[in-house]
Amino acid sequence: MPALNADLATFAGLNAQVLDISVDSVSSHIAWQKKEIGMMEFPLCADFYPHAGATSEYGILRVAPPVPGISERAAFIVDTDGKIAFVKIYPLDSLPDKEELLAELRKLPG
Repeated sequence: MPALNADLATFAGLNAQVLDISVDSVSSHIAWQKKEIGMMEFPLCADFYPHAGATSEYGILRVAPPVPGISERAAFIVDTDGKIAFVKIYPLDSLPDKEELLAELRKLPG
């Protein structure tokens, strides 16, 4: 996430808004930033109540072991018409590839 944060201007130059959505609470997001990753300059959204409403709608809520109740690590690119133009699910121990996301954004009509 710090890598995405460091390139917010690049994303903005491609008419993109970076945001994070997880099933964690707002207080968890704040604590995580303060203790582990540093404060992000993009929105960290809490899909906490009703629990996992957005992640369920996007089909990325884990319902089976080993870690049920959390969301998959995924990246979505939604175009200006509100359609999903790109989606990729990553292993929980991996981060989305920033360069891959930027390349996908460059493919969208300007």
